[in-house]
Amino acid sequence: MYITYNNLPNNARVWVYQSERMFTRDEIDFISENAQTFVEQWTRHGDDLKGSFTIKYDQFLVLAVDESFADVSGCSIDASVRFVQALEQKLNVDLMDKMNISFKDQDNINIVKMSAFKEYAKANKITAETIVFNNMIATKEDLETKWEVPANQSWHRRFLA
Repeated sequence: MYITYNNLPNNARVWVYQSERMFTRDEIDFISENAQTFVEQWTRHGDDLKGSFTIKYDQFLVLAVDESFADVSGCSIDASVRFVQALEQKLNVDLMDKMNISFKDQDNINIVKMSAFKEYAKANKITAETIVFNNMIATKEDLETKWEVPANQSWHRRFLA
């Protein structure tokens, strides 16, 4: 069952998928249409899930489920992964590479391999104040409060000089 993202409770579970590039307007329309269809049909052992999605910065797809309505299961998570993999194939984009790290440089969003991020940190091109995207967050509230944070407030701090 699809509901608008803003109507999800703060404790809704979220999964963040980042693209190595910005989506085009047509791709955003395609993702939105397909994500809404997917969420409308998303189930847990035959029971509807109450879910939603949002696209942030034209580069991050966030899927969300209100687990106070129904918990997700391994099968329902697998279904969401298959959905994201289908988007990757259709759009020729990588959304699931966990070795990519995203950070802001002024207003620009950069996505680099972890090895490059480490090198940037070693060279002080990335500092404790650099805004990073912590895609390991778990809830809608985390997305709003702990997703975009200075590197020293995230797991990224282990790479800082």
